[in-house]
Amino acid sequence: MKRIRYNGLATATLALCAIALCATLAQADGRFCPGNTPTPNGANITLRVFNDCPTSTVTAVNGYPALISISDSNIDCFGFANLHTWSFSTDGGATEAKYENCSWYSFCANVVLNGSGVGEGGLRLAPWWSPDADGKFMLNAKTGEIACFGGRLPFYSFTANYAVSYTKGTNAFMEIVYVPNSLSATMPATIEYHLRLGGGPLLSSGPLNFDEGNVAEGAVHGNWGELVAAYAGGYVQPYLPNDVTLTVDFTGSWADICYQNVGATPTKSSTWGKLKTLYR
Repeated sequence: MKRIRYNGLATATLALCAIALCATLAQADGRFCPGNTPTPNGANITLRVFNDCPTSTVTAVNGYPALISISDSNIDCFGFANLHTWSFSTDGGATEAKYENCSWYSFCANVVLNGSGVGEGGLRLAPWWSPDADGKFMLNAKTGEIACFGGRLPFYSFTANYAVSYTKGTNAFMEIVYVPNSLSATMPATIEYHLRLGGGPLLSSGPLNFDEGNVAEGAVHGNWGELVAAYAGGYVQPYLPNDVTLTVDFTGSWADICYQNVGATPTKSSTWGKLKTLYR
């Protein structure tokens, strides 16, 4: 079990990348790595990705980065779920930012799921073939499970590894750290998930390796990383009650959204040395 003591952005993990290695990123997968890591200035909200209850009422508040809130009320249908997402944007929220294999960044939020109904929500790092529905860092307010899965994400369960579970209404600090490394079989990109429930300790998955993408699609989308294009943000997925006597509501909120473009950090020895001393 790994417990890390620092708070906020996971700069310590990112700073451990060797400077010489960073210089090889464009060479390792140059078709997909012009050295661009998006720097968001807003959030794009997409409602009703799943729309199994079209008669419900959805209200979204976009106060990025202080607060994003998506509420789904008057849910009284039979079926599976509604799904609503938000994504980082570099044009004030007009479109979703697209991430490359060699993008280098971390993002986080204080996430709360609440309401009379149940569902799931959390952060999202979605692949090009499923930009809204896959790649989830999930809090499940029905089963309590906390897990990361889908799309290109290496699987990890905080419930299995730390015996923690989510209770509706609890604040969960959630963070994703993506490091491209050399985008090769010997040194693939890694992802690290961080979680703090309420006032509990900050838990870490540790860096997890990406596997190889579809070789047949590698010429277009790349390999050994999140692939091109990837989309980062959050999601909320209210489950339908499937009960004629129930009308429910469910809300996901993301407060104090943080983001760090580590790819924009100068790769100088003095810079990395200072970063390391902050987190010893």
